[in-house]
Amino acid sequence: MVHRDMLVVGIDIGGTKTRILGRRGDVTQFDETIVTDDWRVWHMETDAAKLASIVMDFCDGLVPSALAVGAHGCDTGDLCRHFQTLLSARLQTSVQVVNDAELMVPAAGYEDGIGVVAGTGSIVVARTAEGEMLAAGGWGWILGDEGSAAALVREAAKAIRRAFDRGQDGDPLIGMLMRELATNDQTKLGILLNQTRGAAAWGRYANAVFDAAFAGSPLAARVIREGAEGLAAHVQLLIERGANASLVVAGGGVIAEQPMLFEAFVDAVASVSPTSRVVLLRDPPVIGAVALAARLLAHGAGSARNAS
Repeated sequence: MVHRDMLVVGIDIGGTKTRILGRRGDVTQFDETIVTDDWRVWHMETDAAKLASIVMDFCDGLVPSALAVGAHGCDTGDLCRHFQTLLSARLQTSVQVVNDAELMVPAAGYEDGIGVVAGTGSIVVARTAEGEMLAAGGWGWILGDEGSAAALVREAAKAIRRAFDRGQDGDPLIGMLMRELATNDQTKLGILLNQTRGAAAWGRYANAVFDAAFAGSPLAARVIREGAEGLAAHVQLLIERGANASLVVAGGGVIAEQPMLFEAFVDAVASVSPTSRVVLLRDPPVIGAVALAARLLAHGAGSARNAS
């Protein structure tokens, strides 16, 4: 049992934003959101030192009793364990690090299931019965990240390119995406997107895809459906590798804010795993990090599932 006076901290490191939440019992001590790129440089030792310093600042110099982190980019058990060791050494407290998709299930109030993130990027993560981390997707917006904001824009641009090659220019997606890019010159579509560096920048245009779908665009509807099917295919892969198929919890900025994508995902999961129940996470994923930290404190560092 967690003593109500003990401070637990949960952190959700996303591709765009990092949210840090500290609680004593049911009382929130702080809840802060910072830009991930303002502190993360993708050098693990440096990132651990910077994040530990940020946590201590928010804790007013007091060491939290337990801390759990869901980290975008920690896509293997080894990476999670390494970052966990570095943070624990810096903070001298119990720490658990998981992939950010693993926050979905505890944030929704469940113990076990498959977590799906579809936001700036996308990934599907679960654990076997033995605690082994399983992951599918998460290869970045250039290679994959199916169903993410950046990937939807990427696939929309490819669909527009194919339409132009066929001499077709009447689909609503074409005009809407080109307006987002502030051009009416179809030859500049690739040039302007190439100049837009990074997943977060590409992802800002994703609303054009959904707006076009609502306007009746067959191209946009297909891009959304195929993105959802790509996410569901990753779910199927993890089930085949030993993940618990009973529950799938999906979250992230795009799938939580765009019902069309979530509905397509539910349909796609039903086709690959009919017995799976799909839940949309409406609470912030950082709640899952706080739940993991409280669980870590209640059961002791040795029970952290990430240790496998």
